[in-house]
Amino acid sequence: MNLLLLAADHNTPINYFPIALQLAIAIGFIAVMMVVSHLLGPKRRTSDKLINFESGIPSVGNARQPMGIKYFLVAILFVLFDVEVIFFYPYAVNFRYFMSLPEGGGQIFLEVVLFVAFFLCGFIYIVKKGALEWED
Repeated sequence: MNLLLLAADHNTPINYFPIALQLAIAIGFIAVMMVVSHLLGPKRRTSDKLINFESGIPSVGNARQPMGIKYFLVAILFVLFDVEVIFFYPYAVNFRYFMSLPEGGGQIFLEVVLFVAFFLCGFIYIVKKGALEWED
């Protein structure tokens, strides 16, 4: 018991044992699954299975041809606004707690409104620039 109390108070290697154990189990599980799937999986190699697969569409032409930047711009904007929604989750989960604070959660609410305002400014900017309009 004294060893556990001592380990909890200091930065010793025994404190990292659960992390190392979880990492070892995860790596072992991945290795076992790869070996089992290799041994038990089908082994028929046909010409259809050996060709490159690109989203189910047969490849035509050179792979180095220019591609429209709109797709990447919309993807980046999606990630940006998706992250915004993720940052709202802790606030929504703890809303009642924040409102029960002696200060009434006013400062936290103001910070969230400021956060929304920054993203709203960004959204208005990208709409005015036409980043979400598709060309025919």
